[in-house]
Amino acid sequence: MYFTLLVVVILTAIALVAVALGIARAISPRSYNPQKGEAYECGIPTRGRSWMQFKVGYYLFAILFLMFDVETVFLFSWAVVVQDLGLYGLVSILFFLVVLILGLAYAWRKGALEWK
Repeated sequence: MYFTLLVVVILTAIALVAVALGIARAISPRSYNPQKGEAYECGIPTRGRSWMQFKVGYYLFAILFLMFDVETVFLFSWAVVVQDLGLYGLVSILFFLVVLILGLAYAWRKGALEWK
C-alpha cells in the first residue's frame, strides 16, 4: 500500500513539474540576441578574463556566515518549544552551542575571520 502511494506521489510530482516547464516554455517570450550571452557586470563591459581565482578566505567567511545563520534558525525553533523539552532540551542546546563556540574559536585562532 505504501509503495503504491509512493509511486503515485512521485509520478504526480514528475507530471506537475513537466507541465509547469511546458507551460513556461510555451508562453515565455523568445529573443535570440547575442548580447544576452555576454557576461554582465553592473552594465559595464568586462575587461580581461571573466574567470578568475578568488582567495579562499572569501569562501571560509561565507561558510562561517551560513553556519551561524543556520544556528539562529535552530535556536529560534528551540526557543519556541523550550518549555516542552525540559532539562534534556536544555542540555542538548547547550551542547549544540558549545560545539559552535568551539568552531568559532578554532576559526578565529586560524585567522579565518581576518579580512585581508
